[in-house]
Amino acid sequence: MWPVVLVICGIFALIFIVIFFNYVNLWLQAWLSGAYVGFVNLVMMRLRKVQPSIIVRARIMAIKAGLNLRTNELEGHYLAGGNVTRVVQALIAASKANINLSFKQATAIDLAGRDVLDAVQTSVHPKVIDCPDPSKGPATVAAVAMDGIQLKAKARVTVRTNIDTLVGGATEETIVARVGEGIVTTIGSAESHKSVLENPDTISKRVLERGLDAGTAFEILSIDIADVDVGDNIGAQLQTKQADADKQIAQARAEERRAMARAREQEMRAQVVEMRARVVQAEAEIPKAISEAFRSGNLGIMDYYRMKNVMADTDMRDSIAKMDQSQGDKGES
Repeated sequence: MWPVVLVICGIFALIFIVIFFNYVNLWLQAWLSGAYVGFVNLVMMRLRKVQPSIIVRARIMAIKAGLNLRTNELEGHYLAGGNVTRVVQALIAASKANINLSFKQATAIDLAGRDVLDAVQTSVHPKVIDCPDPSKGPATVAAVAMDGIQLKAKARVTVRTNIDTLVGGATEETIVARVGEGIVTTIGSAESHKSVLENPDTISKRVLERGLDAGTAFEILSIDIADVDVGDNIGAQLQTKQADADKQIAQARAEERRAMARAREQEMRAQVVEMRARVVQAEAEIPKAISEAFRSGNLGIMDYYRMKNVMADTDMRDSIAKMDQSQGDKGES
């Protein structure tokens, strides 16, 4: 049994040596830095699936900066999926800048998906936001004054992070959208584009008065109008388009009236043809009436001849009248 016992002891010794050399460096580093972490605690971190090197280095940074952060707090944030190193760096930066930021606030900001260190740095050193953002669309905000002239403006917004409203507060996109809306409203309420060009600072003043940073993660320090350019005459273009539309409507109505007149003309022609057909039909009844008059004795043969003479005389007079009329027309020509 002695060979088996020796093998087992050798295995345990080898495991101990591996563990010792893996963690002794971290243990010595923490002990010499004044941020003591127990050797057993380092081994237990590995069993809890926590990287001991991250926790030890973060604790050393905190202790050297005068912050007393416990390993349990750092482990809890690591297990929650947070960035321990970034949180400790943010706490150190906030402490140096006299910004009231607790460990609980920092971890909440980090777990919310925000860059807590960048938030602290922005609180100390404000940053400038372009409005609008040229990388996401047009480089200027276009608005039309009351005289119909289009103006294209570009602003730069200086903001700093508001730590208290960072969790749940709106992002930079909201600031850009609100400032753009304020620019459009201010230019649109101006009676003339010339007044805006003469005093572009009126845009920034009115936009600042609207309190656009409410409910956001930032505090607006200033809004500066970087550029204002004159665009198209939108009023004239709209009037031209309206005139073209009115012209097309008038032409359509005239065409409708023309079509109705043509339809009426065709109806009248149809009525004339119908009346002529009725006349022909009535004339066809005359011989029948004469025959009936002969049979009933109401019309004699002499009466019939006299009627024929009258009709022949009438036809002769019509022919003479037509000949005289045609000769008069030729003489005039």
